[in-house]
Amino acid sequence: MARSGSWMAWTTTRRGRWMTLAAWVAAAALLMLLLPGVRSQADDNAPNFSDDKPSVQAERLLAEQFRTEEGTPALVVWHREGGLSPDDLKAVAAVSADVAASPLPGQRSALPLHELPPPALAAQLSEDGSTLVWPVVFQPGAPTDEIKQGLEQLKERTEQLAGTPAFEADTAGGAELSARVTGPAGISVDATELFGSADVSLMIATVVLVLVFLLAIYRSPVLALIPLVAVGFAYAVTDPLLGYMASQGWIDVDSQAVAIMTVLLFGAGTDYCLFLVSRYRELLAEERSPAAALRAALTSSGGAIAMSGLTVVIALLTLLLAQYGVVKRFAVPFSLSILVMALSSLTLLPALLSIFGRGSFWPFVPRTPEMAEERARRKGKPAPKRTGRNGPGFTGRLVVRRPWTVALVSIALLGALASLSTQVKFTFDILSSFPEEMESRQGFALIGDNFTEGALAPVTVMAQAGDEGMPPVADKLQALGTVAKVSEPTEASSQPGLRAWKVELAVNPYSQEAMDALPGIRQAAEQAIGGADASDRVWLAGQTAVQYDTREAEAVDQRVIIPVVVALIAALLLIYLRSVTAMVYLIGTVILSYFAALGLGWLVLHELMGVDAIQGSIPLYAFVFLVALGEDYNIFMVSSIWKKRRRMPLKQAIAEGVSETGPVITSAGLILAGTFAVLATLPIQVLLQFGLITALGVLLDTFIVRPYLVPALTALLGRRAFWPGELSRVPEEEVPAGGAGAGVASAGRSAAPERG
Repeated sequence: MARSGSWMAWTTTRRGRWMTLAAWVAAAALLMLLLPGVRSQADDNAPNFSDDKPSVQAERLLAEQFRTEEGTPALVVWHREGGLSPDDLKAVAAVSADVAASPLPGQRSALPLHELPPPALAAQLSEDGSTLVWPVVFQPGAPTDEIKQGLEQLKERTEQLAGTPAFEADTAGGAELSARVTGPAGISVDATELFGSADVSLMIATVVLVLVFLLAIYRSPVLALIPLVAVGFAYAVTDPLLGYMASQGWIDVDSQAVAIMTVLLFGAGTDYCLFLVSRYRELLAEERSPAAALRAALTSSGGAIAMSGLTVVIALLTLLLAQYGVVKRFAVPFSLSILVMALSSLTLLPALLSIFGRGSFWPFVPRTPEMAEERARRKGKPAPKRTGRNGPGFTGRLVVRRPWTVALVSIALLGALASLSTQVKFTFDILSSFPEEMESRQGFALIGDNFTEGALAPVTVMAQAGDEGMPPVADKLQALGTVAKVSEPTEASSQPGLRAWKVELAVNPYSQEAMDALPGIRQAAEQAIGGADASDRVWLAGQTAVQYDTREAEAVDQRVIIPVVVALIAALLLIYLRSVTAMVYLIGTVILSYFAALGLGWLVLHELMGVDAIQGSIPLYAFVFLVALGEDYNIFMVSSIWKKRRRMPLKQAIAEGVSETGPVITSAGLILAGTFAVLATLPIQVLLQFGLITALGVLLDTFIVRPYLVPALTALLGRRAFWPGELSRVPEEEVPAGGAGAGVASAGRSAAPERG
């Protein structure tokens, strides 16, 4: 047994297996008892930008100089088809008076509608008189639970004072008074509830899916549960560790990250378990001693599992380089969960397999031919016929006999799908990713339908002028075709010469067109105030400005993170395989597969599901996951080919490597794709889109890249695939010196490919 694998093998000894199990049980129990769970620390209102972002600076200046109400605003939208009646307005005023007299939990202020004279109140209505928007502001930093409590009280008081359940009334075509809560507070509460309910359903669906797959693959209830136990303990350790880190302020986590982490842990974790279990089952058919078979399986597969886990961990840690907070918050939860899962699959899983022995596979227990014959004699039955693998399977034979055909067809198919990725359209409107029936989205739609589009979220333009008087900012802005209306200027409270204008856009303020209009608005304001430093004296605030910064940040993140991920994974492959050639074509195939997945995902989402645009963060998410997880399968298969090449001709090594790893990688790919596909069942567009594209990418890797493209390229390159290693100088038909007759056992002596 290799010394490097001795610590893993120790977990399978009589003492080591029980000590390993006890250590995991104790760690999980203590951490869960002593540390908070990550869900209790999730903050869906965590800032997405650093303080140096233009929109952040503008919002701070707006709050300081123009006495805007700091806090989290809720927009209560009152509506009746045909127009709000006098009784409706009286009911709304009564609610306003009640809230003023007895503030809601977490409330900071509310517009006193009950104090407004009738003309002023009428001015607040939409043009057709059907809709009224009432702002209620909650305290800065108020937790979502407190805001939720406040909004629930508001709904209860409204029903008592108005005599009707306005917040449950139909907003479309109904003749009764209806109300909906939107704005940042309403969206925050809805998002938290949505992700919270999704998290539970996601966990249940993922566990059931993995269990069904494992039962179908191994037909053993014991073996179906063992990987789930290993994953479950990894989850039980990861969850409180992340909760503690978040409680100490070391990291920020949100509900979206927790939901995806669950899928990643069960999908990738089960894959790692399958890599070991499949090798263990093969060796049980050759080795009488289960302990010896397990040790050989660990030594043979442990290196590939460790390398796969390390690849994913490092790739996910690159998300720490992100400027956009939503992306950055993924880094630590995802990488820590994979790290713990890899450790579990290399320690706890072997311990459990050692405890159950051959019984792990009951009732279809793998036995050596001699053991099967002995068992048959004891039962008085005829000895079973000895069956063995009659050489490589169809796929393995095909890729070495027709490598050009296989490679060209695979590249043509993936290339055609990849070409569709150029047609993808993006959106940065987070609210549009929520279900249409969600209250905050309904309220937002009411505002959009009954007020001008620009009134949904006006842009605040602030400009610092000199002593020459009022600059023609309003005139310059009004001349722009993208601007519908410019308000009168407002003077700053303590900064002479600083003024602010509310600008209503002529387009949807959440659209790409609105974001594209911002540079023109800034330029017009800079021209109006003049001066060489004009760019330093103009600020833009509002939701459109925030989305503009989001788009810019995500563009920077893609330009930075994607090359770093590629470089790091390339370095790991180079260290592991010791081949520049293999590193290049393995990276290239996974990148091609990524673009094919993006194109295929867009085809399904746009043409079949009617999606007009996908969330702007999806390409980066999908790239990091697909490149890292795709290399998992390449590493597992190529390491098998590399080892076999030490004792057989190259084409035979390729054919047998493909055939040997094919079933387990196919099973692992189906499980991983299935777990990500669970995300596509959720009513949250960003998770649906991410889950669908990632699942499609995993399937492309599983059924095209791994079984056909990579081995075909290896066959075409021949011994050059090993360059600059020693095997690149060995003729393809020859067996390296000392390799012939080494047998299966030799493949298990090294956890990584030997230097070639």
